[in-house]
Amino acid sequence: MRHFRRAALVIFFGVLGGLAYLGVDMNTPYAAFSQEAFVDFPKGTTTRQMANLLQNSGVIRHSWEFLLARALRPGSALQAGEYRFSRPATAMEVFDRITRGDIFYYELLVPEGANMFDIAAAVERLGIFSASDFLEAARDPASIQDLDPQAPTLEGYLFPDTYRLSRHTTPGRLCRLMTGAFRSVWRGLHSGVPVHHVVTLASLVEKESKRADERSAIASVFSNRLAIGMKLDCDPTTIYAALLAGAYRGVIHKSDLASSSPYNTYQHAGLPPGPIANPGTASLHAALHPADTDYLYFVARADGSGGHYFSSSLAAQEANIARYRRAARRRR
Repeated sequence: MRHFRRAALVIFFGVLGGLAYLGVDMNTPYAAFSQEAFVDFPKGTTTRQMANLLQNSGVIRHSWEFLLARALRPGSALQAGEYRFSRPATAMEVFDRITRGDIFYYELLVPEGANMFDIAAAVERLGIFSASDFLEAARDPASIQDLDPQAPTLEGYLFPDTYRLSRHTTPGRLCRLMTGAFRSVWRGLHSGVPVHHVVTLASLVEKESKRADERSAIASVFSNRLAIGMKLDCDPTTIYAALLAGAYRGVIHKSDLASSSPYNTYQHAGLPPGPIANPGTASLHAALHPADTDYLYFVARADGSGGHYFSSSLAAQEANIARYRRAARRRR
């Protein structure tokens, strides 16, 4: 190997000397593309094929430059994947990027509580595919119905996380990645409770709770109401009903509260037909393990903490609402 490397160096510098004599400078960065170039190396692509693809894409001037870089570093592993080139670079710089595996990807951040409409807007902003294409895939529950036969869509199972996507990622592929992440988390919770009930309840908890220390208490309110057949009166469900109807206007209107949608828990007792968002692990855990309380009500605090007042009677709830309004007036 040492003799081979020494011979490669002799050949390399000999060729460099000849190129210098001919006026060709390999140390000068090169780019023949206008704005950016994408070069995809499938698994199994040879060094020579990589060199030709790079030359044809305008990333390097000559394919042999890349081959010489390979001769100089014969032990380096060239990594498959798609690469983006946006500025001039020398052949050695290009070679080094490919040995590092500096592969191009989009980063999609899906926060806890995002719904499929939020995710659709996020992928469209990245420019991977349209929001409507993602929603079409997300509305098909086929890929999750082995786990939840009642799922009306993939809502609730598009697990919140950060995903790395290529330019070739399809809406269906993204949905499979996200539902796969959910399956992994669900297995880790070791629950024998029906997943549909838990995920739907967890989605309400996720949308109503801004503080981690309140999730189990909020879950207890909904669980206690469900146990006595009391309507949940959950504002986020009315918003989701309006989103499904394409009628949400940024705030809740009286017409939203009066909607006959089965997702509107002001009009229908029990849980909605399916999740209204995609809960994280903590909200799933809270739905599985609600706090042991007699709470039936909660209302937001006006101190900006994101916390709530909890109560077990309507009289106490009305007093907490009055307290909230007084505090809100003082803050104006």
